Amino acid sequence: MAVWDDLVGQDRVAAQLTAAARDADAYVTAAAAGEPAPTGGSSMTHAWLFTGPPGSGLATAARAFAAALQCVSPDRALGGAPGCGFCDGCHTTLVGTHADVRIVRTDLLTIGVKETRDLVRRAQLSPAGGRWQVIVLEDADRLTEGAGNVLLKAVEEPAPRTVWLLCAPSTEDVLPTIRSRCRQLSLRTPPVQAVADLLIRRDGVDPALAHDCARATQGHVGRARRLATDERARARRTTVLRIPLRVDGVGGCLKAAQELIDAATEDAKQMAEELDGKETEELRAALGGSEGKRMPRGTAGAMKELEDRQKRRATRTQRDSLDLALTDLTAFYRDVLARQLGTAVGVGGGGADDAVAEVAASSRPEQTLRRMEAVLACREALDRNVAPLLAVEAMTVSLRSA
Repeated sequence: MAVWDDLVGQDRVAAQLTAAARDADAYVTAAAAGEPAPTGGSSMTHAWLFTGPPGSGLATAARAFAAALQCVSPDRALGGAPGCGFCDGCHTTLVGTHADVRIVRTDLLTIGVKETRDLVRRAQLSPAGGRWQVIVLEDADRLTEGAGNVLLKAVEEPAPRTVWLLCAPSTEDVLPTIRSRCRQLSLRTPPVQAVADLLIRRDGVDPALAHDCARATQGHVGRARRLATDERARARRTTVLRIPLRVDGVGGCLKAAQELIDAATEDAKQMAEELDGKETEELRAALGGSEGKRMPRGTAGAMKELEDRQKRRATRTQRDSLDLALTDLTAFYRDVLARQLGTAVGVGGGGADDAVAEVAASSRPEQTLRRMEAVLACREALDRNVAPLLAVEAMTVSLRSA
């Protein structure tokens, strides 16, 4: 399996990265043989910026490229493209255990100066055993201003065998001084059918369910996979899409708002249960603790730091879950508007076609537009740190009065 197989609907990007990996391989091979570097134009550079809408596969593209850079397949000498997917370099990179590939992601709101300085120090090292020192920063848009300035120095004066792979929703989410020093690659939203095919091939999802989930999430690969493989996620989405039918009175508005907050909280709790326990046990073992006994002296600070980080992650997860629900609600009203205007429907409703038809028949297009604006206003309020319940209550009341 080639490393690009999970990069859905991005043939142009895969071709560009494959060409860059070929040039990078030629450079390293020549250096190892003591020969001069190949002359002529090279499509390889030391810093890359991957941008695109959520779910387009930014992190997947960056990891696949990192694997191609570390590929040691003997087929390369016979003209094969780097990134076989089978060799030790490809395999260890894709599973996250390659010594010369650091993948950085965060569940917190920001990436700070301290963590960025650690990355910069690592970037100055020569590869321990691989062909390149590769640092994948999946959330480059969450760098604080100070962290961005620290990263800028490393990108301006790169080590000879270090490659930075930055991922962000858009170029505007990265400091201008950083993006001007990166080669930019723009990914697009994958086609629905391509996402469905991936779910069927990789995850064994039923074809009908795979297509419904791909359509419902508008081509977002990660969300489609979770929706297809998690029955509770599908149930929560169904609850969200029934909200427009339940805002016929003030009491109904307030109840719907509370249920939406509860669903987001439950989603965050579910993810916390999956991650927190494992992290805590791993840290206890690393610090010399054992089950049923007190932790060694001097370890309380490390445990408290982990607890604080898990609380911040829970807050972020709840916000992300709530924002996802609002995105689904926006897609619902978009389908309502499409039906009211007599155009194609069912673009993103995904299982709520009856509710779409009912709301479309009982309202006018101008009301639908005002309701979409109310959802957008709620998202903006949450960005300004308005209390989530107050913001959602204001939205549901607006949905009723529109």
